[in-house]
Amino acid sequence: MARIDLQGLAHAYKPNPKSEQDFALKHLDHVWQDGGAYALLGPSGCGKTTLLNIISGLITPTEGRILFDGEDVTALPTQQRNIAQVFQFPVIYDTMTVYENLAFPLKNRKLPRAEIDARVREIAEMLELGDSLNRKARGLTADAKQKISLGRGLVRADTAAILFDEPLTVIDPHLKWLLRSQLKHLHRRFDFTMIYVTHDQTEALTFADKVVVMYEGEVVQVGTPEELFERPAHTFVGYFIGSPGMNILPATVEGNRARVGNHEIALQHSYRSLPSGTAKLEIGIRPEFLRIARGGEAGGVPAALQSVEDIGRYRIARARVADREVAVMCGEQEEVPADGLHIVFDPRRVNVYADGHRVEGEV
Repeated sequence: MARIDLQGLAHAYKPNPKSEQDFALKHLDHVWQDGGAYALLGPSGCGKTTLLNIISGLITPTEGRILFDGEDVTALPTQQRNIAQVFQFPVIYDTMTVYENLAFPLKNRKLPRAEIDARVREIAEMLELGDSLNRKARGLTADAKQKISLGRGLVRADTAAILFDEPLTVIDPHLKWLLRSQLKHLHRRFDFTMIYVTHDQTEALTFADKVVVMYEGEVVQVGTPEELFERPAHTFVGYFIGSPGMNILPATVEGNRARVGNHEIALQHSYRSLPSGTAKLEIGIRPEFLRIARGGEAGGVPAALQSVEDIGRYRIARARVADREVAVMCGEQEEVPADGLHIVFDPRRVNVYADGHRVEGEV
């Protein structure tokens, strides 16, 4: 396995980039720790696959360099980086058996036959391919073929890192959870450095120890699933993570009070020193940290109820506060009054954002 350092990395697909807008991948410094399980999360076109292909050597970056365990590999071709990459669609040999497909990377490295056999059978059992080893790959289902592709990436014990580019896209939904669980198990067992690209927050949050969230070509936050949920560093992270996403409301902030329209909202911390030149101030709070005020309760902000959605285990009340929609998570039996609705904001859970970036309050 390897520690991967990205130093001053940036990439533009057009020649002679002149401004930040010309870069598909904006300036980036980051470290992937040896043996870590990471997810690259973001919408289509945000730069995830570009970054993955730079790490693997399929793309040479316009600026910066890549180091594997301190060695500069920026100019090295893919085959010299000792990387395994699993793509969105299965890359296998249809005319070979499952066994031959899994053994192929090891035979190329001229490993002893007994070692190849032991490794192939171990990975096949973990991916539940043990009963299909002698079958030709051509006749298998799409999800079985992708398991073979995953196995070809996992079978080499000396791999510096394994890169996954949306590998579960062709997998039936009911099998995705199983494969994610198997990948987590393999990571714990073999301590591979794994980088997993996805636009699916569930895949990212259940697979990775650390999630790297990308937006418009830049990394906006790196954190654990808990950090992304409770302290989104950017309004995009708050919106993108969670279902429904974070409520984002335009506000003015003075000390430990925020004002949304004509309504005052208490904050846990004071914000006397907001960044100078801030064009846009907002507050953000997740639906889970809002609640419907009980009759006569102090601190509630008046709201106009729009709808109530029953999700099964809970309900989502959608209301308008100062002409902005706010989602509130409610219990199945909780009363949601159609008239005179008030919503209570938990001061400990309100985040303040200046031009999209989270501002730390003063203790």
